[in-house]
Amino acid sequence: MRHRSFTAFFSCLLLGFTLASSPAYPADKKPLREFYEIKVYHFKTAEQEKLIDDFLQQAFLPALHRKNIGKTGVFKPIANDTAADKTIYVFIPLKSFDELLNMPAELEKDAAYNSAGGTYLNALYNSPPYTRMESILLYAFPLAPQMQLPGLSTPHNEHVYELRSYESPTEKLHVNKVHMFNEGGEVPLFKRLGFNAIFYADVINGSHMPNLMYMTSFENMASREAHWKTFGADPEWKKLVALPEYQHNVSKAEIILLHATDYSDL
Repeated sequence: MRHRSFTAFFSCLLLGFTLASSPAYPADKKPLREFYEIKVYHFKTAEQEKLIDDFLQQAFLPALHRKNIGKTGVFKPIANDTAADKTIYVFIPLKSFDELLNMPAELEKDAAYNSAGGTYLNALYNSPPYTRMESILLYAFPLAPQMQLPGLSTPHNEHVYELRSYESPTEKLHVNKVHMFNEGGEVPLFKRLGFNAIFYADVINGSHMPNLMYMTSFENMASREAHWKTFGADPEWKKLVALPEYQHNVSKAEIILLHATDYSDL
């Protein structure tokens, strides 16, 4: 009963957030803003990595596809080779918050999912598939209401995905940074400069808040470096970042460079 009460409470809270933060666009004029979940698996060993990969490739992604949740991205940081705490990022696009709430119960009833993922799902306490797992819930920006496919032309193994996280010192300054991306013009600037953004979103539940996250994509590392060099020199960006109203709205920026796995939808 407590679980149901908490779920109902959180659903009402999120509905209020959605209604308060969504612009009043006619339904036939503006696409609905998506929700995203980013799962982060932390692991240490090659055995754990294989167990997670096999689960995602053989059980989790096929189950999402059966639920008409497509274009799920699975990424590994380029720094994994030398990192003590290795990670896998799973980006899941959702049409509604209910999809996220209902997913555990629906997966539990999915026989194919439970069969294909049995080794992972039934792992013993003293041989877990990961050291820690976290979940980040996001709500798409008004000017980027739905995720976009990257549209890259180089070989898949050359693609570079850049996940950025911008924390703000206060909630008010976080709202200011979100405004800078939307009304301030940062999202259109990225588009004009060809950053192939996958998503821009507000973090509404996670371990680092207040926060926003976005992901851009590039043909290769050289392309990534060239794009950011152009961005830094762009007159529109120089004008925007110098505006008094947008000062001191980021306290910590985290940049994670990623490659997509062979079985990723992106």
